[in-house]
Amino acid sequence: MDIIAPAGNMERFYSAVKAGANEIYMGLKGFGARRNAENFTIAEYKEALDYAHERGVKVLLTLNTVMMDKEIEALYHNIKVLYEYGLDAVIVQDLGLFRFLRENFPTLELHGSTQMTVANHEEANYLKKIGFSRVVLPRELSFEEIKKVRENTDIELEIFVSGALCISYSGNCYLSSFIGGRSGNRGMCAQPCRKMYKSNNGEEGYLLSPKDQFLGKDEIEKLKSIGIDSIKLEGRMKDPNYVFETVSYYRDILNGIDREERSSHIFNRGYGLGYFYGEKENIINKYYPSSYGKEIGEILRGEVILKEKIILGDGITYLSKNFEKLEGTYINKIIKGSENVKEAFRGERVLLPKIPKEAKYVFRSYAKEINDDIEQKLKKSEGKLPIEILFYGYIGKKPKLTITAYNNQNKKIFVEIEGDKELEIAQKKSLTENDILEKLSECGDTTFIVSGHRIEISDNIFMPISYIKSLRREAMEKLKIAILESYRRTDASEEMIDEIYREAESKKIILSGIVRNNEQKEALKKLGIEKIYDHGLDIAREGNLNNIDLNSNLACNLYQILKNKNDKITVAWNLNIANRYSFKELEAIKNIDTIILSPEVSYRRLEEIGKTNIKKAILGYSKPRGMYVEIPLFNEKETIIENEQGDKFTVIENKWGNSEVILEKPLNILKDKEYLEKVGIEEIVLEFINETPEEIEELIKTLGEYRAYNYERGVY
Repeated sequence: MDIIAPAGNMERFYSAVKAGANEIYMGLKGFGARRNAENFTIAEYKEALDYAHERGVKVLLTLNTVMMDKEIEALYHNIKVLYEYGLDAVIVQDLGLFRFLRENFPTLELHGSTQMTVANHEEANYLKKIGFSRVVLPRELSFEEIKKVRENTDIELEIFVSGALCISYSGNCYLSSFIGGRSGNRGMCAQPCRKMYKSNNGEEGYLLSPKDQFLGKDEIEKLKSIGIDSIKLEGRMKDPNYVFETVSYYRDILNGIDREERSSHIFNRGYGLGYFYGEKENIINKYYPSSYGKEIGEILRGEVILKEKIILGDGITYLSKNFEKLEGTYINKIIKGSENVKEAFRGERVLLPKIPKEAKYVFRSYAKEINDDIEQKLKKSEGKLPIEILFYGYIGKKPKLTITAYNNQNKKIFVEIEGDKELEIAQKKSLTENDILEKLSECGDTTFIVSGHRIEISDNIFMPISYIKSLRREAMEKLKIAILESYRRTDASEEMIDEIYREAESKKIILSGIVRNNEQKEALKKLGIEKIYDHGLDIAREGNLNNIDLNSNLACNLYQILKNKNDKITVAWNLNIANRYSFKELEAIKNIDTIILSPEVSYRRLEEIGKTNIKKAILGYSKPRGMYVEIPLFNEKETIIENEQGDKFTVIENKWGNSEVILEKPLNILKDKEYLEKVGIEEIVLEFINETPEEIEELIKTLGEYRAYNYERGVY
């Protein structure tokens, strides 16, 4: 089972490789779902590829965002450079980008991002059928669901095991996008989930902020036992020490070494096991949204009752009973009883410096002992590629040295060199096999380590030690070059294969509606609207497939598209279709008649899509759904929450027990009907959630208040 580690810059990249990661996922500047990370230039990326490949490690490019047509085409030259240099794989969310990469770069490995929300074996099998080699399953799946997916598909499966959780299903969070045009689907999330909210039932806190996930030995062994291919760590923007420690922890587990995790001492905003055991009660940490560090003590009558060992040099933060930060400091004095000590232990009572009067808790923000240990290991650690050596040395013949290695594609790479002098009989002391092996195994500052050998020599042979060393140096240098060359490619398309733009033709628009109850449906019928869809489950989790309505003519997930019983279906807007390449890819599914475009497609970008063979629809009215959350967030079926800026949202628990976070002010572009007809839209969709028949009638008659959201301003 491979370990997939994050790298937001070169320092984190080196940390991940040195700690023992098999694969590193990292972005290009300006692209990917962490565009706010430093990310890599092309030159840095090539440097990282060589460093990784010399050590048998893979590098995965993150392009896991929704992309517009011109952005896809603008990628070609950069991807071509990296592809030809040896890029191992690309992680994608967008089906259009997938199509573009598959056609232009035929041997490039493509992985389906967790942003695709592929949550069942049918969807996973479809991805394999069209050319994906791996899928990253959503964090919301329980172990039993993961196991069932594994039993019913042979595509590679990757599971997140540590790091931040999105409270919304990844790929189905639009809150940042609708509030301010910063799209999570485009790598620019402003993280509104980490903000303070108050509710109409009097609750206040970080009500949408989840704890981080951290699976331990038991969970990893469960995943290993069912044949999961890779475990994934989150943290492209976390400290290099965190990356090193977390990778090392999972490397030790996979190597059979049982130890305590220490990552929570480096970064900590509360940890849990996420959804692994189907738990839905221990997901949110409403008290604080960022890393406060680890709680190490509680203050009672001016003394700290320790929950963890502390030492001089630790950084600490004092918090109030409401978890408000009061003051931060370094421990420069520990008083136990009447003594000054250098360290103190769990259960002991101590006096610490500068304890504020209101302080209730002590959190450690910097663990000196742990960080010192990690930094020492970082200096000593160096990823090595195993090699096998074969040496022949016979009297009267020139010696031969062969070194063999395998690259990360399991391709055998070997070099063979022959000495320039025939070997002679020893006049004094002869060389033994062990003498020769010892000198050939001195890999020094190379990236190699000898894992196997075979030495065949004549008895009573002589050879200068310097001669053996020169053979070794020459062979290893040639092997390094041969390994890097083994990754180079020459089969990219000579010129970019793109989806030809065709100007859209003017269309006659119809109105349609998505409803949640019969009253809404009857109201639309009375108003003359004939095409009506029933709202369905957005996510087809392996455990809820029986709840997916395959008779519905609206497909809200890939499973509902693939298994639908209708001759003509409409693809819902939450599948994030935003470019003509995606339209072309979906033409292969014959029963798709209409696609409702992503509400993150601006009018300008809509014009870039142009004419398509599948009908284009647009969301014309809706109370925008900002989040789709697996768990019920509140006890009530409908709760109003408000952020510190005064924006209000309705959190609805739907009939399946999921939460939907709805913006207060509706999207409404009904007055743009004439323009939309000109750019080829054939259907304006009205989506209703809790609207009454009277409100629906008022909207249709008056067209309501205009509010275009991302259609006018676009998204970052």
